[in-house]
Amino acid sequence: MTGLDMTSGAATYGVATRIARGAAVTLIAGAVGGIALLAGEAVAARNRQYAQPELGLALRSTVGRAGAPPLRLVLLGDSAALGVGVERADDTVGGQLARLLAEGVGPAAGGERQVWLSSVGVSGSRSTDLATQVARALLGGRPDVAVILVGANDVLGLRRPGEAAAYLGAAVRRLHGAGVRVVVGTCPDLGAVRAIAPPLRQVTGWLGRQAARAQAVAVLEAGGTVVDLAAETGAVFRADAGTFCSDGYHPSADGYRVWAHALLPAVARAAAGTRQR
Repeated sequence: MTGLDMTSGAATYGVATRIARGAAVTLIAGAVGGIALLAGEAVAARNRQYAQPELGLALRSTVGRAGAPPLRLVLLGDSAALGVGVERADDTVGGQLARLLAEGVGPAAGGERQVWLSSVGVSGSRSTDLATQVARALLGGRPDVAVILVGANDVLGLRRPGEAAAYLGAAVRRLHGAGVRVVVGTCPDLGAVRAIAPPLRQVTGWLGRQAARAQAVAVLEAGGTVVDLAAETGAVFRADAGTFCSDGYHPSADGYRVWAHALLPAVARAAAGTRQR
């Protein structure tokens, strides 16, 4: 190789090295900036004012015509099972499910029922809290059907999907073993939550989908029925801001109605099965 060739090659190598270093610095700076942005959005989301449980919400109520076949329905889980975001028990997902079941709405409903509704859900609960709730649900008269709504707090707490799903599966297995038919609404579409700003919203949505997949596997293995709330209702929540209450995180009465109708076919089939016991 001539001296000119060697000089040219060295120069080219030097330029390439500088470009590579510049690209690496740019990528690192972008990554650091992205992490800082996500961290800032997480702090902002954490410091927002969120709806609190209404003390007037009845944890136990009876819905439907007296004398109709009875159905004991219990809800377990987080704020969704309790109805945070609305002021009336009738507007919670449990209240709306109870009304639909009492009216015999849906092809699998099997006629009118008198629904004895209760909830042992606790706002802020994670899957690790379900064992205590199951114990409370099984006190006294055994429920016929249990609906579990949990997962969002596992995701926001960065709990590993498989670990959280294992606790959910254990709860389902215990209820199933006690003769209770179990329907689980898996983690809702967190990518629709307006209280979380992009791009953290997209990241949270992706984490929610991973959690929902792990939940579905655990629930089916434990003998429960799965309703994929994100797949069935996520598009509605993304398109309609009115499905959220004023805090942009918890569902409104309309949002809970969307969930109730998504859950209804599975819950109605479970309720119809209890007639044959």
